[in-house]
Amino acid sequence: MSTTTVTTWFLRQTSPADLRPAAAPAGDVRIVRSGVPSPEFSRFLYTAVGGDVRWTDRLGLGYEEWRALLSAPGTETWVAYEDGTPAGYAELAAGAEGAVEIVYFGLLPAFRGRRIGGRLLSYATARAWDLGERWPGLGATRTVWLHTCSQDGPHAKANYLRRGFSLYDTRVAEERDAAAPGPWPGAFARPSEGV
Repeated sequence: MSTTTVTTWFLRQTSPADLRPAAAPAGDVRIVRSGVPSPEFSRFLYTAVGGDVRWTDRLGLGYEEWRALLSAPGTETWVAYEDGTPAGYAELAAGAEGAVEIVYFGLLPAFRGRRIGGRLLSYATARAWDLGERWPGLGATRTVWLHTCSQDGPHAKANYLRRGFSLYDTRVAEERDAAAPGPWPGAFARPSEGV
């Protein structure tokens, strides 16, 4: 089986003052917290956003595993909607010693390149900084961090850097090649000629 060299970058903010918000995109874009932990909705977002960039780590999880992840204290899903249609999401998870990870972040392919990503990242990062206010007992956020890799969208790392994240670690590894799973079976198959 062939492999690909994948570079993973770890980025963080160590103060709320690090955040450099993006300008609001044109159009009716709203960002709303998904208040009910819903494995069905979260799996939809995960596959729709990550299907073309090889997000596969959660594909094998069962319903109860999804529910447990989403129901953990300090875990939140923030969804961007454009004109009422889900455009992308960010999943936050509180960790040890005041660290909050932006576990997943991205846009559905049809919504990329429309300035929604900068706005969603700005909003999600601000929500990571005030996460402790919504979850009594967690304490104040001390750092917000995330990782991206060379297989993610071409503008992902630049968006993080523009929002005030700084690089603190880089890792390079060989990973087995896998086809992009797509949001459904055959999503990236070419249509037959004459159809």
